[in-house]
Amino acid sequence: MRLLRRSLSVRTRLTLWYGGVLLAIVLVISAFSYFMLRRTLISGADVELLMVGQVIRDAGFGEARRSEAEVRDILGPRSLDVFYRVTGPGGKPEAESGALRGRHLPLSAQARERGRTGDPTFETVRLSRGERIRLLTIPLTQEPARFVQVGATFSDIDRALDGYLETLGVVVPLGLGLALVGGAWLARSALRPVETMSRTARRISAQDLTQRLPLRGTSDELDHLAETLNAMFARLDAAFTHIRRFAVDAAHELRTPLTVLKGGIEVALRADRDPREYRDVLRSSLEEVEQLIALAENLLLLSRLRMSTSLPRHAVELETVLMEAVDTGVRLADGRGVIVRLGAVEPVIVHGDHSTLRRALVNLVDNAIKYTRAGGKVELSLE
Repeated sequence: MRLLRRSLSVRTRLTLWYGGVLLAIVLVISAFSYFMLRRTLISGADVELLMVGQVIRDAGFGEARRSEAEVRDILGPRSLDVFYRVTGPGGKPEAESGALRGRHLPLSAQARERGRTGDPTFETVRLSRGERIRLLTIPLTQEPARFVQVGATFSDIDRALDGYLETLGVVVPLGLGLALVGGAWLARSALRPVETMSRTARRISAQDLTQRLPLRGTSDELDHLAETLNAMFARLDAAFTHIRRFAVDAAHELRTPLTVLKGGIEVALRADRDPREYRDVLRSSLEEVEQLIALAENLLLLSRLRMSTSLPRHAVELETVLMEAVDTGVRLADGRGVIVRLGAVEPVIVHGDHSTLRRALVNLVDNAIKYTRAGGKVELSLE
């Protein structure tokens, strides 16, 4: 089931959901209308039975028996659809219609009890042969207890209900099919902007991040999604542009010291030199290597700053950082006639990143050495 759900497109799932919900609604409405129709038909049959029962009661059965022909003449056409029986004391039949055809109409205790107060009783009973009938019992006289029973089969009601079910069996599938077609069309129309956005997004690559998703100007959810994706593409474009510029700048910065380093080594290898010349080449190469190290550290620091929103913070002894910066400064000042020394230092603890603080102090010392004349001094102190 999960694999099938994954293989279905969003449009198909929306259509199936729409069809399923619509089918559930139609089934609920159909069931409700079926029971309402059944109730209406039974109520109509009860009204008809009550009219027939009142006619028979008022026809004079209270004083004299009438023949079935006389009763038919009084009832008119409606007598063909119902059957009746008049019972005397002890439930003995006094008169009945030929339409009974051997049916035995039960006289329930409920009908007897309600008959004492003169109230009619409607019942749905099942005869011995399995036939269901709607039965009305009306008290005719109190003493002796005599009743008029009028009944009708459920055949007409069942035929009407069966016809209604047959109609539903045709109308519901047809309507559901039309609804599914309409739902598929609506889903396709609703998802067409998504397909357009998908095609545009596939054309966007790292080489061309200038394209943007089209906006329909409806300010709906799809427009909001397109605006969000466009903002993301803009940020990606800015990030890729910065990376390209960063790569170009880094290559340019690395080329100069590497070229100088290569040139010095090539000159030293062309012919035999005295030790002093080799030392000069090595000293120059060391300066270029230190410059490369400083550049690499700066690039690493910049990368760390961009990878995280904040640097890790912990307790750092500034005295230790200052001493490391002085040691590095002594090496940088070697051969330049500049003295780098450590002044007064007091123990100070701060919360920060050790490497970042060291890099900042080394940069300060390096700049101080560059702009200090030979014979000068650079002193670092912590108070």
